[in-house]
Amino acid sequence: MQSLGFDIANNDLIKIALAVLCGGVLGLERQYKNKTAGFRTIILICLGSTVFTMVAQRTGQVANINIVTGVGFIGAGVVFKDSINVSGLTTAAVIWISAAIGMAVGSGNYGLSLYATLLTLLVLLVFNQLELYIDKVHHDKLFIIVFTNSDYENMEPVQQIIEKQKLKSRIVQITKKEGCLQAAIMVTGHHDNIRLLDEKLLIMPQIKSF
Repeated sequence: MQSLGFDIANNDLIKIALAVLCGGVLGLERQYKNKTAGFRTIILICLGSTVFTMVAQRTGQVANINIVTGVGFIGAGVVFKDSINVSGLTTAAVIWISAAIGMAVGSGNYGLSLYATLLTLLVLLVFNQLELYIDKVHHDKLFIIVFTNSDYENMEPVQQIIEKQKLKSRIVQITKKEGCLQAAIMVTGHHDNIRLLDEKLLIMPQIKSF
């Protein structure tokens, strides 16, 4: 195996600085949004990938697979799932692309690493606004409605109000609990219309809670 030595060339310092810069830019965005993997984490992932790639080049070994495997474990640690939602997928993707950017820096592809960093930041910031708009016009909300009695006919006026608000609905589950009908309904449509549905359900006498 070739000895690495302790000499650090100016080109190595450029790679390390660029890795910190690229990782820092992406990490700031995650930190600002209070995500699990924030500023320091993304910097270290990007820097670590850079150093691994530099070492692999000097020793003639291939570090790519090891980096991808290690980053996969870190990414899996920030993904959380409850009974309905999954969170952390975007942060896991940022960890993944940060490692790729670090590998690009370590291999000397400075232009590619900078371009990838800017493009990733563009996706996180600009496309986030597009996601918010899509979520507003096509919003999902799960209603757990508990009626005052067990009469199934209570569902009919609720369905009529949903249709009147130009919303789509899907009955997820209907059960009876403590003598009361309980319905889980997934409603889809414009966020403002769902808000109006909230207001109308509040004043329905046959609804105990939702």
